[in-house]
Amino acid sequence: SMPTYVLLANLTDTAIKTIKIAPKRINKAIKNFEEMGGKLIGFYTTMGEYDYVVIGEAPSDEVAMTFLLRLGSAGDVRTKTLRAFTKEELAEMLKKLP
Repeated sequence: SMPTYVLLANLTDTAIKTIKIAPKRINKAIKNFEEMGGKLIGFYTTMGEYDYVVIGEAPSDEVAMTFLLRLGSAGDVRTKTLRAFTKEELAEMLKKLP
């Protein structure tokens, strides 16, 4: 399986001024991510500290980072990204502890 990432995003001032085209921008970003080998698990618009929460898988950290740089350079969102591990991955890591 591929590494999992949780992306927390906030709209920029520019993006909020053109919010009506947000679905088009979102679909374009998802398409770009998939073309890079990524897989969208979930996309949510949220209330609170972040405007969007996105969960996805990418073939590698390098692919994920390249996508994030591409996304950020468009100027519509600012992101914070978390590398997530499944409970099975955690169990394997814990087996390596002394």
